[in-house]
Amino acid sequence: MTKTAVAPSNLGAIDAAHHLHPFSDMKKLNDAGTKIINRADGVHIWDSNGKQYLDAFAGLWCVNVGYGRQSIADAAYAQMQELPYYNTFFGTTTPPATLLAQKIAGHTRGKLNHVFFTNSGSEASDTWFRMARVYWKALGHETKTQVIARKNAYHGSTVAGASLGGMKWMHEQGNLPIPGIHHINQPYWYAEGGDLSPEEFGLKVAKELEDKILELGEENVAAFVAEPIQGAGGVIVPPSTYWPEIKRIAAKYKILLVADEVICGFGRLGTWFGHQYYDFEPDLAPIAKGLSSGYLPIGGVLVSERVAKVMIEELGDFYHGYTYSGHPVAAAAAIENLRIIEEEGLVERVRDDIGPYLAQALQSLADHDLVGEAVSVGLMGAVQIAADKATRRRFAKPDEVGTLVRNQCVDNGVILRATGDRMLFSPPLIISRSEVDQAVDTLRKGLDWLKDNHKE
Repeated sequence: MTKTAVAPSNLGAIDAAHHLHPFSDMKKLNDAGTKIINRADGVHIWDSNGKQYLDAFAGLWCVNVGYGRQSIADAAYAQMQELPYYNTFFGTTTPPATLLAQKIAGHTRGKLNHVFFTNSGSEASDTWFRMARVYWKALGHETKTQVIARKNAYHGSTVAGASLGGMKWMHEQGNLPIPGIHHINQPYWYAEGGDLSPEEFGLKVAKELEDKILELGEENVAAFVAEPIQGAGGVIVPPSTYWPEIKRIAAKYKILLVADEVICGFGRLGTWFGHQYYDFEPDLAPIAKGLSSGYLPIGGVLVSERVAKVMIEELGDFYHGYTYSGHPVAAAAAIENLRIIEEEGLVERVRDDIGPYLAQALQSLADHDLVGEAVSVGLMGAVQIAADKATRRRFAKPDEVGTLVRNQCVDNGVILRATGDRMLFSPPLIISRSEVDQAVDTLRKGLDWLKDNHKE
């Protein structure tokens, strides 16, 4: 097999002429030029100029087992030769789809024992959203259609996913959210806690769920959805009091509890799923990303016995699905990805070794004049940039300072993400201690640069 060689400069021109990028200002991007990534291995990527970067963000939160896993490529290739595609409609399935569902269920402690496959986390959000409404209708509760979500949450960029998410700048494009979705405050103590302690604030914002249920009427509420830790919103680690109170409220009222596990799942927090870390049991849980470590597109919804029983015994046909639901090649890649996570003990490694080491490394930044807080769970962390540490005052243009620091890190060979003025870490689960040190040291240099060069 031969590859057609195209000069990087030509690829850049072709990209500008024909490729519309997601979440991008295309005029600015085309003016600046696109960075072309053409190789990856382990925790590193290389651009078309040969520059190496430590990818401390695992692509987009997803390359959990690292790049260059030959066995995943081999599994996909073998499946493509044997059966490159068949659907799961009309009473058919394929061995990889069926075996993947079994393997996933084996890590849910028997509570979420069924899987509905999608191709992405966004599709998974659309799927559970419909499923929740269909579930209640099948039980005769036709008014239970309203869904409660959180401000600054991210649940994808499809119409339903973006509506469920609480990001106003997304809602402004496309006349969103769609009817029937309501948002309560996020557990972001640093920015919104005021004079309350983190524990007091956690209880306060959790109680907003109960207030919203009572405001809408329990008879009208289908579900509450939340990420165990908000990812794209800035790695918002909730106060210790938050999830126990949410768990209490969800048990008190007749609603479904949905845990968005797209980022937190498959070892990211040192548990197989984020809800296990916070000790609660959801009724539905969208998954994606770490399911295949990004090697091929695949997602799904984990479905509890409670919901599945109604779907199976009461509903009849569920008029929902995708051409590529349970795609056999993507499923084969995901099975091999999960085998690697299991056999290499990556979940336990995050819990017992590299996760605590990342926490310690991030805490070493706490003495920096511009660091307001450094938080992490497992291999998911954030460093808050502060204009004044003592008062938790933030810079007037948080997006600007975050982008400046991120760009400094990229220039120095480390890929991090900035959400506003929070610097985010989400490296592959195989990252070494020395590579953690490299990423944190590079961030410190970026913060030093900001201190010396940026004035409000």
